[in-house]
Amino acid sequence: MGTDNELMGKEDRSQWKELIEDISVLQWVFSFLFLGAACLLLMIYLMFTSLWLFPTLYFSWQIYDWHTPERGGRRTKFVRNWEVWKHFRDYFPVKLVKTAELNPSKNYIMGCHPHGIMCVGAFSCFSTDRNGFAETFPGIRPVLAILAGLFRLPLFREYILAAGLLPVSKKSLDYLLSRTGVSNAVVIIIGGAEESLTSSPGVNTVVMKHRKGFVRLALEHGADLVPVYSFGENELFQQVVLSEGSVGRRLQALFKQIMGFAPCLFTGGRWLLLPYRRPVTTWAVPLLCLRLAVHLRNRWIITTVYT
Repeated sequence: MGTDNELMGKEDRSQWKELIEDISVLQWVFSFLFLGAACLLLMIYLMFTSLWLFPTLYFSWQIYDWHTPERGGRRTKFVRNWEVWKHFRDYFPVKLVKTAELNPSKNYIMGCHPHGIMCVGAFSCFSTDRNGFAETFPGIRPVLAILAGLFRLPLFREYILAAGLLPVSKKSLDYLLSRTGVSNAVVIIIGGAEESLTSSPGVNTVVMKHRKGFVRLALEHGADLVPVYSFGENELFQQVVLSEGSVGRRLQALFKQIMGFAPCLFTGGRWLLLPYRRPVTTWAVPLLCLRLAVHLRNRWIITTVYT
């Protein structure tokens, strides 16, 4: 009898844990898809109500604080340590694997693939402190670089700044790699929105052509390159992958050109928006990138050396 009660208690706890994990991931999905637009619409709406003073003061502050994202940001351990991120990690689960040590006296650029639909592996490993990055790579400070336009959205920018995210712009990355000391690990999702359009279970497509600016950046600042791959990222959602040249694909490309990101037609597991519970394993493999640059007639001639 006692054994039966113990089994029932464990089953109840397991179901409760799964529910918490579902809610943790669902709030993140809604934040990823809708929070930025919702914050913008809320502030515009408040401008035409009796609470107009609040958005007015906030917009004044935002103008004053406009360049903070390009000057190192302002992360807070409080947000990165939220308990919700532990449940988010456990949902899949997401695991970070180290293949070699990273020297805290250097800076690093981590080129991450694949983008997937929502960059689950990169977000969990590098934008939260609940996946053991600090223990895996002691002394290294990870910074996930994302679409610069997101830092123009009121209120939402405060949230992503607190999580330690920064714009994936040259100005922002130059500042981080040249004026904030060492021990920085800048994480760039190399394939970006273009790669997200190829995300599908059982398919691993890497978009690299014409996306070598991160190598030049590493050479200019003497930062080592760290290729990162999240195995299982493309297994989390089913996507309707439109064929190249089709009307739908051209519309996606046009939207991406205007907005900076591409609308993906996808479904998940439960409630359609929840990703499938499949493991995501993120591997980081460091390379040595020597700083070799010669300035000749106002042009940079750069040679890359990997070891």
